[in-house]
Amino acid sequence: MSAVPAAPPPASADGARAPLPTPPRDRAGWRVLPARIVAMCAVELQKLRHDRTELYTRAIQPALWLLIFGETFTRIRAIPTGGVPYIDYLAPGIIAQSAMFIAIFYGIQIIWERDSGVLTKLLVTPTPRAALVTGKAFAAGIKALIQAVVVIVIAALLGVAMTWNPLRLLGVAAAVIFGSAFFACLSVTIAGIVLTRDRLMGIGQAITMPLFFGSNALYPVAVMPDWLRAVSAVNPLSYQVDALRGLLLGTPAHLPLDFAVLVLAAGAGITAASSLLGRLAR
Repeated sequence: MSAVPAAPPPASADGARAPLPTPPRDRAGWRVLPARIVAMCAVELQKLRHDRTELYTRAIQPALWLLIFGETFTRIRAIPTGGVPYIDYLAPGIIAQSAMFIAIFYGIQIIWERDSGVLTKLLVTPTPRAALVTGKAFAAGIKALIQAVVVIVIAALLGVAMTWNPLRLLGVAAAVIFGSAFFACLSVTIAGIVLTRDRLMGIGQAITMPLFFGSNALYPVAVMPDWLRAVSAVNPLSYQVDALRGLLLGTPAHLPLDFAVLVLAAGAGITAASSLLGRLAR
């Protein structure tokens, strides 16, 4: 049998042939990338709709730090804070601490996605690896931002004198998100090296407290020994705390330097995590 010829395109009212439809043109990469980052971030945040237990349980630890540690050291005045009540001085450090604790174990979720086959499916999509990592990193930042709101509310109830200037609060949100993005990418990078949840859990627990105590979250840099000052100078958490303290309390801060370090650290973290993401799926 001979093949049935294709029907000719319909003619217009004046007898001329109508032009054939043309397929939509692909959007340029610089337009697709932000949309895919937002999509990955939205997918991560959808998980909060099904289980909010993590947000509730993680609010307990910062509340205890403020209620017990902050109130006690405010009374004994053992740490010089330049005339600022210690609980006020401590509150930005606890915001940064709680945000870091959320992000630093984000690599466990990546390993779980590897074990369940989700990561392999994501890697075969046209979405660049940098977009996958960036979406997950900023989802961690938004989760940390929710935690920061909880800590700010607790601090306000305890009488901490904080600013409510919308522009300063926007800067607080940016500092929390960029800092959390770095620590989430650090966790994913470690996951790409160690490859197992047990090893990542052990390393995460081993580095969280040194990062916290090796920063200016609990005490000023001026009272640190020289070797700890050197650790604080290369610790991104110190710059995050400095920015939060300057924005929330109005204390002297180095905001341009703080945000430059946080943005560069987040960018370096995304680059490192993206380069090791494929190793997890092997």
